[in-house]
Amino acid sequence: MKFSTPLVSGRLVKRYKRFLADVVLDDDGGAITAHCANPGSMLGLKEPGARVWLSISDNPKRKLKYSWEVIEADGSLVGINTAHPNKLVEEALQAGRIAELAGYENLRREVKYGKNSRIDILLEASDGAKTYVEVKNVHLMREAGLAEFPDSVTARGAKHLVELSDMVAEGHRAAMVFLVQRPDCSRMSLADDIDPGYAAAFADARRAGVEAFAIGCDVRLDGIDAVKPVEILA
Repeated sequence: MKFSTPLVSGRLVKRYKRFLADVVLDDDGGAITAHCANPGSMLGLKEPGARVWLSISDNPKRKLKYSWEVIEADGSLVGINTAHPNKLVEEALQAGRIAELAGYENLRREVKYGKNSRIDILLEASDGAKTYVEVKNVHLMREAGLAEFPDSVTARGAKHLVELSDMVAEGHRAAMVFLVQRPDCSRMSLADDIDPGYAAAFADARRAGVEAFAIGCDVRLDGIDAVKPVEILA
């Protein structure tokens, strides 16, 4: 995935109200407010003074023309925009980078299923077989090399696991794909101290037959690509 325009750099002043971030731009020292497309706690990724990179929109209808895309943390570039994971996983699937989910004829996004929900990605084989794929963004790292999910309580995430289990019960494949938007992690685990409910729901889903995969990203200032498998320690 390439960024549509060159990113601009700055220093983070603060992230607040979940979806807002104040940044001082490097080029002219001007202070701006950027959209932060991330509903999580962003634990470890919101330190004042951190170097950040923003995209710029030319859409006149947007209230905030800047969007926060990348932060430098622990010596690595980390993608924080949770609007990108579905596209990144779609590109990885089409490129065959998740071998266990390769060989499907058709891929559709945001398909209605379950109890008034939409699946992130629906894979369909030529013989009619379906695989339901839910995507979650991961960028929490508290131990070097170990990514963790979630970074805050997510009742919605637990609900998705139940719905994936329902699809397995109906005779379909279902998979959870964790997209690790940081290149410095080769392993991933569940942050059960942050959300024990999600960890329990994940364990139940695995027992029900839901598959789980994690893929790590190459994060650059011109784009992000999901390129390498990440081991799930669960």
